[in-house]
Amino acid sequence: MNRSAWIRQIHRWLSIVFTVTVMANFSAMALGEPPVWVVYSPLLPLFLLLFTGLYMFALPYSAKWRGGRPTA
Repeated sequence: MNRSAWIRQIHRWLSIVFTVTVMANFSAMALGEPPVWVVYSPLLPLFLLLFTGLYMFALPYSAKWRGGRPTA
């Protein structure tokens, strides 16, 4: 598996982790005042999603700049 495929797979799993942490955050808020670590737990997957998403966004443009064919 090449690097692009690994980044896509990581991005997919990070989106699942992010969704679960957001659901846990809302569940904890429904029960009262949540601990601070629950409130900030979605931020790490969100930042990682940002970087992997920006990488995938730039792939077609970087392939065009290098003169190769665009990656799928």
